[in-house]
Amino acid sequence: MSAELAPSSMGRDGQGGGGLSLAVASDSAWADVDGGMEDPEEIRVIFCALDSFSQYAKVAHFNVTHLRRRSFYALPQAHWQLLAAPPFNFLDTLDKADAAIDSNAVLARAILKSGLASFSSFSSPTAAAATTTTTTSSSPPHPPPSSSAADVAMPYEWAGIAKFSDIDKARSTIRQFYRDWSAAGAAERAASYGPVLAALEQEAALREAAHHDNPTTTPSTAAPPPTNNGDAAPSAPAAAPSDPRLKVLVPGAGLGRLVFELCLAGHHAEGNEISYHQLLASSYILNDCPAADHHAIYPWIHTFSNHLLRDHHLRAYPVPDVHPATALAAAAASSPRGAGSMAMCAADFLCLYADAAHADAYDAVASVFFLDTAPNLLRYLEVLFHCLRPGGLLVNLGPLLWHFENNAPGNHGHDDDGDGEHDLNSSSGIADPGSFELSNDEVLALVEKVGFVVERMETGIDAPYIQDRESMLQTVYKATFWVARKPLSASVDQSA
Repeated sequence: MSAELAPSSMGRDGQGGGGLSLAVASDSAWADVDGGMEDPEEIRVIFCALDSFSQYAKVAHFNVTHLRRRSFYALPQAHWQLLAAPPFNFLDTLDKADAAIDSNAVLARAILKSGLASFSSFSSPTAAAATTTTTTSSSPPHPPPSSSAADVAMPYEWAGIAKFSDIDKARSTIRQFYRDWSAAGAAERAASYGPVLAALEQEAALREAAHHDNPTTTPSTAAPPPTNNGDAAPSAPAAAPSDPRLKVLVPGAGLGRLVFELCLAGHHAEGNEISYHQLLASSYILNDCPAADHHAIYPWIHTFSNHLLRDHHLRAYPVPDVHPATALAAAAASSPRGAGSMAMCAADFLCLYADAAHADAYDAVASVFFLDTAPNLLRYLEVLFHCLRPGGLLVNLGPLLWHFENNAPGNHGHDDDGDGEHDLNSSSGIADPGSFELSNDEVLALVEKVGFVVERMETGIDAPYIQDRESMLQTVYKATFWVARKPLSASVDQSA
């Protein structure tokens, strides 16, 4: 198995057996970890994320149990005494909720400790950086971090920096471990990742067949014949190089499970993620978590609504369901294709992958619950077209819950001179001005306008997202799944 750990980065390097890698983009936040990051705002954002994991337990105890105890004792005495006794035992329930929060906090502190080790050079920020921060806590400074995960604390200069929105993201990230790294989340992963992995496996088989038949030539440029259902049959992949495995980009990689699964299948997978909460958490689970089932999380503990049984509310799930390094070492030893390689880039997708260095760089893009994060979908598609090799695949699955729809119209970004013209070479990425929302048929039309050829499309795929299957409230996306190919004749100039 290949390991390309950048020493200045938060590596995805499993302990012991196998190696994972975190490739660092030159303009990404991780690139300057050892050399000294120069942007005080970037440092502040990182430590906001770190501090949010530090504050998780305190805030969760206050919001989930402390306020409920106050409300409980505000009831008429006869009422709260009735509810405190069997069969309700409401005070016991609150005690169990506190214990569940403490269990979640063990994971939060482990993420914090792992992250602080990666950013130890910033434990004493410069005066200029420190003056850019505002605290949300009047607590006295914390002591320096200890070597114990149970006692790890933020450096005092950064303690209390997290905003309420940061702490909410930490809570959401802990819940997401249910989807990506628990055995119980396997059904969700099968629904969302399964079709994508199957499509890429089909592409890899075509690539391997092309390499086996004639390893010195590239596939034919002839158009594929139509299939019985009217869709275009899958054409040959981009090339048949000496290594028949696919180089796959996963934008919006989150907690890294899809990147891990692609690597496990023998591909060269590169994830991209802009959220430091997700990056810190995925780095811990892939790098530093010592064993499978090492943590117990309680993803449903933060809300008391729609529970059929109290046991459902208080249910724990072991994470991770696999130890990544052990699984990859086993794949490297036993799989005919072997384990692939993993990398992770921490950067704005639009800023990083639009550059010349990423032109025609990937055999495939695996887009899962990603396209609807775009304020400007056209920019996303242009960059995806740009970074795919001619003949490369864009494989997409997800809903269209446009993330910027609730912004006031015209309130995303700004146009300084009002002419609607923006220099893409100096783009600020996802923060660029303008936004719009399309229906699914319009999305597919836009995909083709950019230059892709849509080969297949399915709708109505049940795709739950962090769903409590025992809850009285069930929300399931009816996702769309489609595969589009960049024509073999396409040039990079088409995406300009």
